[in-house]
Amino acid sequence: MTPLPTILVADDDRSIRTVLGQALGRAGYQVQSTPNAATLWQWVEEGEGDLVITDVIMPDGSGLDLIPRIRQARPDLRIIVMSAQSNLMTAVKATQRGAFEYLAKPFDLKELLSVVGRALAAPAQEVAKPAVSASPEERLPLIGQSVVMQGIYRSIARLTTSDLTVMISGESGTGKELVARALHEYGRRRGGPFIAVNMAAIPRDQIESELFGQERTAGGRSPGRFEQAAGGTLFLDEIGDMPPEAQTRLLRVLQDGEFTTVGGRAPIRADVRIIAATHRDLRQAIRAGTFREDLYYRLNVVPVRLPPLRERLEDIPLLARHFLAQCRDAGGPSKVLDESAIERLQSWRWPGNVRELENLIRRIVALYPQETIGSDLIDAELAEPLANEALVEKTAVEEPLSEAVSRHILRYLVAGREGMPLNDLYSRVIMEVERPLIQMTLTETRGNQIKAASMLGLNRNTLRKKIRELEIPVVRGVV
Repeated sequence: MTPLPTILVADDDRSIRTVLGQALGRAGYQVQSTPNAATLWQWVEEGEGDLVITDVIMPDGSGLDLIPRIRQARPDLRIIVMSAQSNLMTAVKATQRGAFEYLAKPFDLKELLSVVGRALAAPAQEVAKPAVSASPEERLPLIGQSVVMQGIYRSIARLTTSDLTVMISGESGTGKELVARALHEYGRRRGGPFIAVNMAAIPRDQIESELFGQERTAGGRSPGRFEQAAGGTLFLDEIGDMPPEAQTRLLRVLQDGEFTTVGGRAPIRADVRIIAATHRDLRQAIRAGTFREDLYYRLNVVPVRLPPLRERLEDIPLLARHFLAQCRDAGGPSKVLDESAIERLQSWRWPGNVRELENLIRRIVALYPQETIGSDLIDAELAEPLANEALVEKTAVEEPLSEAVSRHILRYLVAGREGMPLNDLYSRVIMEVERPLIQMTLTETRGNQIKAASMLGLNRNTLRKKIRELEIPVVRGVV
């Protein structure tokens, strides 16, 4: 009879050990639990256990510090790290030191059991090896403890151990460049340069020379961003704004691993990790014929979606206090938020996302002498954006929908005149109207598909089909 797998659990919280012991026992595992690191290490040295689940902070040591020792003594022993210190650094350290998975407390027991099953079933060669590079600098480029941010932390942590191409998508102001910098600064190329290029900020006729460099008529060449980023990371922001001819050249670089300067002939090796970002829906751009499908799949090796702030309202107090602390550290006055201010911040829709929240906090610190920030100050600073929003809504109402659609179709036709192929224009335009209509209705109903179907006048099954076809994310409970 095959013996049951044994799980070694280390956590100084008795209630956590009890809950884990009961859940793992019901799932058919044997469990040995301890409140300290020393006992866990003794069990590992004695060859006990098939899997380790350890907390980060214990009375006699750190679970993170144990990981390399365990991996050296028993390379095939999988390790799952759990922590109430649910931030990016913990996830990165756990992954780079060789943990199979990192879970933030409080965690879902079903998720834990799923991770345990995957860890025990994983072949030995799939177990991550500890990173040999130095520990990342102790700072937090990303703030948040929401469930969605924990998923992003885990993705970033895994991606720091490879050079895979990453596509970051998200609305303006969500922190796409922060994620790109975290991938670089905590990754294997941290010793090289990080070069950021905003495609939307470069004149159309200069993008190729900006990226690939240019041969000078007097001899020599002007190096482009690919050469400047050699050994490091090239961050291509707003990739959806790249013109067709530059898209073709970038595709060749991704395929061949080399490029030539504008006007040059000698190939140059592209020794960079590419991270791209966009606030646009590139699938929609592909349907419109303004973005190459083959380039999209070359860039979208690992997609990372950053949520808008309205989908992570629980992170707003942390973010706001973080920005207050930054103002204080920069020599500004010390201020605090009262509960009414926090409630008011969490009730705002934040169309400008985290960047809008940061600007608001900095503005309040600079303009108001009060040490305690209440809802009255928040309302005073949000009053002008509210007025502007009302003006936009009024303008939108006054402009017939047909005129807005006509302007949009004209952009398609202009792109066609510039050489982009136009096919199936009717379906594209219908899809572009249909997607925001369904998406905004779902937002209005907090993700309730029954209410949304009723508002739209659609059958519920038809709505579900449209959601799948248009790849519309549904988040319940989000205003």
